[in-house]
Amino acid sequence: MAARLFEGKAHASVYHRYRFSPPEKLQEVIWAYLENKKVSSFQLAVDVGSGSGQSTLWLAKRFEKVVGTDISEAQIEEAKQAAHPPNVSYLVCPAEDLPFKDNSVDFVFSFAAVHWFDIPRFMKEVQRVLKPSGCVVLATNCMDMQVHYKDCTGKLTEIFKEFRAEIFKYANEKVSRVEDDYKMVFDTLPFQDKQRITDIFGTVPFTVAGALGYFQSFSMYQTCLKAEPEVAKSLIQNIEKRFLEVMEVSSLETPVEIRFRHATVLGCKKS
Repeated sequence: MAARLFEGKAHASVYHRYRFSPPEKLQEVIWAYLENKKVSSFQLAVDVGSGSGQSTLWLAKRFEKVVGTDISEAQIEEAKQAAHPPNVSYLVCPAEDLPFKDNSVDFVFSFAAVHWFDIPRFMKEVQRVLKPSGCVVLATNCMDMQVHYKDCTGKLTEIFKEFRAEIFKYANEKVSRVEDDYKMVFDTLPFQDKQRITDIFGTVPFTVAGALGYFQSFSMYQTCLKAEPEVAKSLIQNIEKRFLEVMEVSSLETPVEIRFRHATVLGCKKS
């Protein structure tokens, strides 16, 4: 069964404000893979579990038509209201029941989402909708991110790890699919031509306020916020205070970077 953890309007708003497109290094790996597989048609790409659209927009540069799909009406409404090119559209639908004809899609993509799906059912849909020689890429941010600022990286990352340990008590069991670097996702993909890469590294610029907003977009934090709002708010206040103290700054607009490791499953349908 799929997990439905991102559907509230407040969560969708936070998600839209603080989530980001796939970092450049990950994009480079994906485009190189499509080139290597000699993908000849760039008519239709589908971003499954698109959320509020950050992972959808970058596909518009290469594909004639891009459709972002998500089970959350609130997430899709955020995506529709944001600026997007005319070749991008959005649909509310489950990942396990995609509204596309058999053998009609050139590229299926999902970023930081597939671990929430009913994966066996989703994989059947991928196999059904992809054209012969069509490709699928399923990527995620891994758990071992680092917070960088001058010579404070070690201390800031340790503070983040402590925060994550506190909210991990509220994590859905499907997070284990991220912890294993998408091995289960790879094993379930029904294509012989497939590979898994777990050492793609990317950097995303934030401010301190933006980093805290990103942490609040985590499903486990949102679950904590619903169950114990005062605890959740206290955790954010604590990490804010400690970040500023370690960095020896007072402004939440101080720039920082978060460095990610990405796990990515890539596959090509041969027939």
